[in-house]
Amino acid sequence: MTVPEKAQDPGPLDQEELVGGRPTYGMNRYRLASVFSRLAGCHLHDSISLVLKLLLFMLFAGILVAILAKVSNIPSRQDYEQAQLQQKQTYLELAQLKDRMNNLCRPCSWDWTFFQGKCYFFSKSQRNWHDSVTACEEEGAQLVIVESAEEQSFLQQTSKSKGSAWMGLSDLNKEGTWHWVDGSSLSSSYWNKGEPNNIGEEDCVEFKGDGWNDGRCENKNFWVCKKSAMACSHH
Repeated sequence: MTVPEKAQDPGPLDQEELVGGRPTYGMNRYRLASVFSRLAGCHLHDSISLVLKLLLFMLFAGILVAILAKVSNIPSRQDYEQAQLQQKQTYLELAQLKDRMNNLCRPCSWDWTFFQGKCYFFSKSQRNWHDSVTACEEEGAQLVIVESAEEQSFLQQTSKSKGSAWMGLSDLNKEGTWHWVDGSSLSSSYWNKGEPNNIGEEDCVEFKGDGWNDGRCENKNFWVCKKSAMACSHH
């Protein structure tokens, strides 16, 4: 007869696994993981909070530095008064300089051009021939009379850069007989090829291109005035 073997008492490990009738080893692992997770979360929260505090501190410090820099650039009352005094001094010097410039002896006015003892005005607007004559007379001058080849070259080149310009020459009194505005007859001429041709009652003369051209006196052109330069007295 076989004697049944005696059941062995469960060991400590077996007892832990059999508490409550189900294993507890897996539960212990879960609890440990949960604890570590909570600890990690606390550390992460603390780290984020610290970073935010540092950022706020840096922002505040930057704003404070900017305010201090701006305040340091505000001029003092003494600096302001000094600047005002310097400005008044500058205005006074400019006024004195202007007076000296006005008293300088100039052969021609500021907006006139000096050439070989004469003053020339090259208009910036356009008028017909008759109004151009009047404009020059109002300035104590004449619509320009060409008296030499050098003068012709100077006038032609200057006018060419702007556009056609009236001179003081016409045949209004008698067709084909050209006279200057001072009544003198034409001696030397610098007509363009084929000119004058009197197409359409062209009785007034203009600088055009590289020479002279007869045009309708009603046309609007620039104009050139001429007068003698002023003599400077030396003391």
